[in-house]
Amino acid sequence: MRPPWCPLHTLFPTSPLLLLLFFLLGGRAERLEDPELLVTVRGGRLRGIRLTAPGGPVSAFLGIPFAEPPVGPRRFLPPEPKQPWSGVLDATTFQSVCYQYVDTLYPGFEGTEMWNPNRELSEDCLYLNVWTPYPRPTSPTPVLVWIYGGGFYSGASSLDVYDGRFLAQTEGTVLVSMNYRVGAFGFLALPGSREAPGNVGLLDQRLALQWVQENVAAFGGDPMSVTLFGESAGAASVGMHLLSPPSRGLFHRAVLQSGAPNGPWATVGMGEARRRATLLARLVGCPPGGAGSNDTELVACLRTRPAQDLVDHEWHVLPQESVFRFSFVPVVDGDFLSDTPEALINTGDFHSLQVLVGVVKDEGSYFLVYGAPGFSKDNESLISRAQFLAGVQVGVPQVSDLAAEAVVLHYTDWLHPEDPARLREAMSDVVGDHNVVCPVAQLAGRLAAQGARVYAYIFEHRASTLSWPLWMGVPHGYEIEFIFGLPLEPSLNYTVEERAFAQRLMRYWANFARTGDPNDPGDPKAPKWPPYTGGAQQYVSLNLRPLETRWTRRSASGRPSSTAGAPTWCTGRTSLTITASRIAARTCNPGGTPTSRRPARPSRPASCIYYLSKGWDITGALDPAHPDFARGLPVLCMSRPSPLPPSLPRGAFAPLGCQ
Repeated sequence: MRPPWCPLHTLFPTSPLLLLLFFLLGGRAERLEDPELLVTVRGGRLRGIRLTAPGGPVSAFLGIPFAEPPVGPRRFLPPEPKQPWSGVLDATTFQSVCYQYVDTLYPGFEGTEMWNPNRELSEDCLYLNVWTPYPRPTSPTPVLVWIYGGGFYSGASSLDVYDGRFLAQTEGTVLVSMNYRVGAFGFLALPGSREAPGNVGLLDQRLALQWVQENVAAFGGDPMSVTLFGESAGAASVGMHLLSPPSRGLFHRAVLQSGAPNGPWATVGMGEARRRATLLARLVGCPPGGAGSNDTELVACLRTRPAQDLVDHEWHVLPQESVFRFSFVPVVDGDFLSDTPEALINTGDFHSLQVLVGVVKDEGSYFLVYGAPGFSKDNESLISRAQFLAGVQVGVPQVSDLAAEAVVLHYTDWLHPEDPARLREAMSDVVGDHNVVCPVAQLAGRLAAQGARVYAYIFEHRASTLSWPLWMGVPHGYEIEFIFGLPLEPSLNYTVEERAFAQRLMRYWANFARTGDPNDPGDPKAPKWPPYTGGAQQYVSLNLRPLETRWTRRSASGRPSSTAGAPTWCTGRTSLTITASRIAARTCNPGGTPTSRRPARPSRPASCIYYLSKGWDITGALDPAHPDFARGLPVLCMSRPSPLPPSLPRGAFAPLGCQ
């Protein structure tokens, strides 16, 4: 409000001279803006922000729109590129997070809150972020593109643990992260329908990769040297882009941390995708969908429902109680994924591929507190034998009773079958092996066998700042803070050794992004990280100690073995061997010893455990009563559990089902 004694013309000067002065001052102010923080991309101009990091400043461009908001009639549809804007777009703060489930199991607990959204939830969420050295590189520098995990139902690129400033500043790389739609918004599918084709969350990621190809040079990045890396569902996403030809040309190297596209949780078939979509529709009051126009009506109804209604009912579409299973995930649609990930991995051409894969020491422990009987973060979770047996049912869901019995036999420490601590460890191994370790090991083995250059690791350091209980060990997801260099931030109170460890890991990842090899060519005395091959199957342990090479298979003498087959790394602590090639059915005599390698056609079901698929895939276990049993499908008798049940002589075949 102007004072009553102040005439209007003194507040709003109209003199040509004064107008010229204002114009000149405004122009001078714009020219004084830091040119390092002004970037022009295809959509228009951006203004970023200068951030501090322990080693120096970093330029950050946050909340850059790469797609039109997928709201209203665009819900469930593939993304559309962002239209150009006028003026200078402010890119100094993160934008909204894609609508998703928020974890409330342990309110206020740091271990869960660190993964929860830290910005407003919105369906208008397709934004990406770029961190680059300050000043910008004068020659093209390698680019790392991060895809977050979260089971395809949650996650955000703005989480503190994904802060790209430390990696960009320390290693001089350009780092990009993007949001993508999750849950029903990203993965609800009515196969055959144009209104909800499925996999639009993956298409969000692909569009962001296309944006990187078109624009990253403006930030000093090299579009011809892009490394895609992700963890958990983010790693599975990386793998799916490897298997999808339209994505494959948008990046050049890949890092898969604790996840793989062939994981039993990572995809569903078209029939199951449709069942889940129509069930969600019924739960929120929309009519059942069918073919043709009914799908259109169903999707039109779903688009009228508040976003939170969809989120509130998502978990009710799962077919049974389980852990490490998620409601809406990528679908094998014949388009983005032309076949199952397993089939595409087995038939793909990976000769020019460079891949880094790995797992953490205790992949399964995190998920046990989300539904396995007897588990909680607030106690030691010393479970009973009965709770272990019940846990196998939710840890390896949708398998036959015979398959569940095989899991129990294999993971039981038969010298201490009732010991609560050992049962707790076994339950963690069941969930971790089945969902992460074995799929990652299978992927590494197949890629290496087909000519890809593969490096593998196991991450074994438990952070000194970790808030989860000690019994959980090194849980799923807790290598990320070291890869992103968070221990370099003094206020976070990591140890001096952890800061050095984080610097070493950032160097490995950056070296891989630069050359496809994590080893440092400038440090010939450093321990070498060998490639993982189909023969030696070597991997390294990542912890505070110097790099140590291990082998997934060893001979009886303890030396590396080149025996073909899925590695014992797949199980971590036992010597169960699962064949990697098709073998004929085998029958057992009453003592459990194989008597024939010919296809079995018994009048009553024979004794051994039959597997439909290659490698460790309990979901493929075949009940001997199944008619396919007599057709000589791949089969395996489990050999030499470690330690053996007391009643079995060493070297004998476990007589599961032998009559």
